[in-house]
Amino acid sequence: MTTQTRKLVQINSSLFSGQGQSSALADQFVAKWQAAAADREVIRHDLINENIPHLDGARFLSFLAKPEERTEEQKAVVAYSDKLINELREADTIVIGLPLYNLGVPSQLKAYFDHIARAGETFRYTSSGVEGLLKGKKVFVFATRGGQYAGTPFDTQTGFIRNLLGLVGITDVEFIYAEGLARSEIKDAALEKAHEQLEALAV
Repeated sequence: MTTQTRKLVQINSSLFSGQGQSSALADQFVAKWQAAAADREVIRHDLINENIPHLDGARFLSFLAKPEERTEEQKAVVAYSDKLINELREADTIVIGLPLYNLGVPSQLKAYFDHIARAGETFRYTSSGVEGLLKGKKVFVFATRGGQYAGTPFDTQTGFIRNLLGLVGITDVEFIYAEGLARSEIKDAALEKAHEQLEALAV
């Protein structure tokens, strides 16, 4: 009897790529997760280095066009989106490295979400409301902030991430926060706490 390979999609969104604090935490978690068993596969996205395109009118219309009426350029746009969606369909675990920029998510991460949140593909409209189609997945979000915002009105990220993932059917979302990193007197303690959490979760 063969066991199904577990798959994880890692999405880093720091402007500093692998040098960012959120990326470092996500990378450490993923390394431990992958080392825990031989049958584990990881797909990694560094959204800064990949230059993921932001949504514009042409891309949006590509999604809306009927498959048989799409131009070659539109087919390429949809194929790129389909690739990202299929990665998530096949994954059982998703890891997001999430820095805070100007009280919001990085625009590159928003662009990624715009490629995977597609009506008819990852969610659909029904008579009882919106139904997400990417169910049964676990998400770990490593959120790093210079200030301390969790639980305050300034934390616009947590609700947005939960709502966006919920739209596509993903509701099991766990946040690991490392806050106050701009304050030298608490930075080390905040990172140590985040590391302790990821050590316990990476199984």
